[in-house]
Amino acid sequence: MKFMIAGYGSIGRRHMRNLLALGEQDILLYRSKRSTLPEDELAGFQVETNLEAALDQSPQAVIVSNPTALHLDVAIPAAERGCHILLEKPVSNNLERLPELKDALRVGGGRLLVGFQFRFHPCIRQAAALLKEGAIGKPLSAQAHYGDYMPGWHPWEDYRKSYSARDELGGGVALTLCHPLDYLRWLLGEISSVWGYTGQVSEMEINVEDEAEIGLKFVNGTVGSAHLDYYQRPPTHRFEIIGMQGTLRWDNDDNILRVFRAGTGVWEEIPAPANFERNDMFLDEMRHFLAVARGEAEPVCSLADGERVLQIALAARQSSRSGLRVDLS
Repeated sequence: MKFMIAGYGSIGRRHMRNLLALGEQDILLYRSKRSTLPEDELAGFQVETNLEAALDQSPQAVIVSNPTALHLDVAIPAAERGCHILLEKPVSNNLERLPELKDALRVGGGRLLVGFQFRFHPCIRQAAALLKEGAIGKPLSAQAHYGDYMPGWHPWEDYRKSYSARDELGGGVALTLCHPLDYLRWLLGEISSVWGYTGQVSEMEINVEDEAEIGLKFVNGTVGSAHLDYYQRPPTHRFEIIGMQGTLRWDNDDNILRVFRAGTGVWEEIPAPANFERNDMFLDEMRHFLAVARGEAEPVCSLADGERVLQIALAARQSSRSGLRVDLS
């Protein structure tokens, strides 16, 4: 299978390395050459700076890992040509061109997977299984916290120039760190309304929000919240789900899912597999994308899922501006 990777920032490089680790060698790069990463790993691989010229090489699968605001500039023409697509999250920085992408997928016939890698985290997958079997009874409330110091993500570049820091490239914490909005919805079901605060509270030299407090009302009655920020040191990522018959807790620091069952009155610890590493999520995501592209699996995170997460993040910004709750149709 021939792959095209659009964008060679940190996530594009990760996807390239993982494709190679999985035995895929037929890879071409479409890039603007604005990345600040060294290019030594690209030796021997075809690089195109024109999208049409890249697509003319007939890739069967396209990985869209350029800045968020530019995602659909690549995804739509790739979909029109029938390519299968791994589209990094968030799917875009607005909803305007998503109908065009849907039409292109219908015409071209390709499949699309949205790159929310935490769907492949073993502890979160175990939480999904426990919730499905009713281990903690009816979920009543949920809280997620994801804070990470953005200037430290890519030490090789000036953080002020990264897409995460720039509104015109689709940055801002509500979009860039939207993983909890996806996995809470995956774990607990559809979200019916959103309220939120988004703003810039740190001294970073950026033109986007670095903090978001997002309230979530689920269709099943669960009430949730997500805290996202660009300034926390050390990084913190965790969630807690409280049910009628117990509690689930996960913390990325130790990668242990903890379960309290009212029936036993004790905490049970379910650790991630021995030697689990962060890249394992991305490897499993890529394995799944290969299966999707071969027609062997349905995407675990569809374009509809990605669109809903984008709606939620944008609703939080809208609520912050208006001071009102936003109902999602």
